[in-house]
Amino acid sequence: MPKNKQILLDNRPEGEASASNFKLVEAETPALKEGEVLVRHHFLSLDPYMRGRMNDAKSYAAPQPLGQVMQGGTVGEVVESRNPKFAPGDKVVGMGGWQEYSVVAADQPGALRKVDTTHVPLSHYLGAVGMPGVTAWYGLVKIIQPKQGQTIVVSAASGAVGSALGTLAKARGCRAVGIAGGPDKCRYVTEELGFDACVDYKQHADASSLSKALKEACPEGIHGYFENVGGMVMDAVMLRMNAFGRIALCGMIAGYDGKPIPMAYPQLILTNRLAVEGFIVSEHMDVWPQALQELGTLVGSGKLRPRESVAQGLAAAPEAFLGMLKGRNFGKQLVKVS
Repeated sequence: MPKNKQILLDNRPEGEASASNFKLVEAETPALKEGEVLVRHHFLSLDPYMRGRMNDAKSYAAPQPLGQVMQGGTVGEVVESRNPKFAPGDKVVGMGGWQEYSVVAADQPGALRKVDTTHVPLSHYLGAVGMPGVTAWYGLVKIIQPKQGQTIVVSAASGAVGSALGTLAKARGCRAVGIAGGPDKCRYVTEELGFDACVDYKQHADASSLSKALKEACPEGIHGYFENVGGMVMDAVMLRMNAFGRIALCGMIAGYDGKPIPMAYPQLILTNRLAVEGFIVSEHMDVWPQALQELGTLVGSGKLRPRESVAQGLAAAPEAFLGMLKGRNFGKQLVKVS
């Protein structure tokens, strides 16, 4: 069996996360038992939710255990199988974590899923046609519930979730407006993803200024908002929400270092009778087949053209992860393992 390089969570961050929280080790790969599959990872996914799990704090998911492989989504290839449902050469998506290989008890529900790479590149099953894409689909379809002609806004619009959200909104006849950081990301959002407008939050020092820019981009106000960020960005959007608007609360990256995120205008929830709902996409597995079918069609037809930032080699994962938390990535952040 091959040697297996792994990245463990060595210690918990105090405040901002750093590369010293992680440890690169090499381990033996155990022999397969009946029903198990050995997967060689090609790409691993880096996602903002991982930062919250590094803390030993009460949340929707258990903290990442110390001294164990960092958990996360992976795509790769079966290299050995003792399970009749999988054969060497099968391309698969799972939760193999930050390591080169994983041994998977493939009969467990949701542990491993075969994917077709004929029209969809393997890496996209960690982004647009994976958990981030389904996250966008659920927040839009089930929470925002858009109607044709409405204005839908998403923060972190150039990222894996935001890019899918805008494309899904446009497919439903909506006006899609993104919020992103920097002219390059804003150009990508409008020119490649087809959003109607994109506001560069880095050009604005406070919520009032950002809100004025949103007023220009959203002349009929905002009917639905998909929140990935929190903080000043959310405050600015709240000032432009229409009565009976709906907000899907997916991420609060502004607070991933554990600091409080004050909300400047909570009274607007009452004034505008807003519906605000937080959600975790893994709690809604019933919608995944429908969502993945639509997302796969959008990518396969070229209507959704997701961008990827790819770090090379397992050892690059910690720095790529920290960079993603600061917005240095462009699109979905991946690590090419092999």
